[in-house]
Amino acid sequence: MWRFPVKSMGGERLREIEITPNGVLGDRAYALLDIDTGKVVSAKSVKFFPDLIKCHAEFVTPPLLDEKIPAVQITLPNETVLRSDDPDVHKQLSNYFGRSIKLIEEAPEDFTIDQYHPDIAEVDPSGKRHTTVNQKLGHALFKSAGLTSPVPMGSFLDVFPVSIITSSTLTKLNFLSPNSHFDERRFRMNIVVKTVEEGFLENSWVGKTIQFGAGPQLSVAMPDPRCVMTTLEQTDLAQDLDILRTLVKHNRLELPGMGSFPCAGVYAVVHRHGKVKLTDSVLI
Repeated sequence: MWRFPVKSMGGERLREIEITPNGVLGDRAYALLDIDTGKVVSAKSVKFFPDLIKCHAEFVTPPLLDEKIPAVQITLPNETVLRSDDPDVHKQLSNYFGRSIKLIEEAPEDFTIDQYHPDIAEVDPSGKRHTTVNQKLGHALFKSAGLTSPVPMGSFLDVFPVSIITSSTLTKLNFLSPNSHFDERRFRMNIVVKTVEEGFLENSWVGKTIQFGAGPQLSVAMPDPRCVMTTLEQTDLAQDLDILRTLVKHNRLELPGMGSFPCAGVYAVVHRHGKVKLTDSVLI
């Protein structure tokens, strides 16, 4: 189980998480804002922020329900350690990235990022390759489409509250492309479910309910379309465009009204909140 305190930075691997109606408590609680553009900073913008995903973030104290989100500690790739409650944190981040940066706790109403589409065929259904576009996310994405958003305004979550992938999917991908390393960290999921059957099991979970132990219940909304972030270098994982090429070849799915995307894992909404422990059983 994973929680990512700062959007697009490395996160915390946990033995227990608290699932709230709006997702994992503390997940994507902070993000960076590019002051000059007004856009939320994302590792999907590989031109300006190539080292963002190599940064690591963890909470100073664990977040608690109905309490203010605690401060976060950020370790930069050069081993500089910052804290969100340090008055100089914005200046230090700006100096490191070479742009005017602010660490924020609430997404702008018009939550937009720079989305880079790599030069790989069939990743983007509209045919975009080797180009960067303005991409709305979260509440702003659904509002622009005239739809009810599953995440509240101010959330830094891309689309849905919770993301899930199975160990079977990771095993299948490593079998299909043995020269690549389909490590779970590439996919930045909240929950990795240990499964024993073969194949892309969670593809068949869409529309079904997931029960974790005697606690939370989630409803699987859609497959999770993947982007350039899965290919980026981070810690001991090399940059690898074959990650996306393999998904295009073996798990490109049609998403109603959106086109076909390379997918791995699923998105879910929360029906019943509560704690999930690493040892909990999972019932579909």
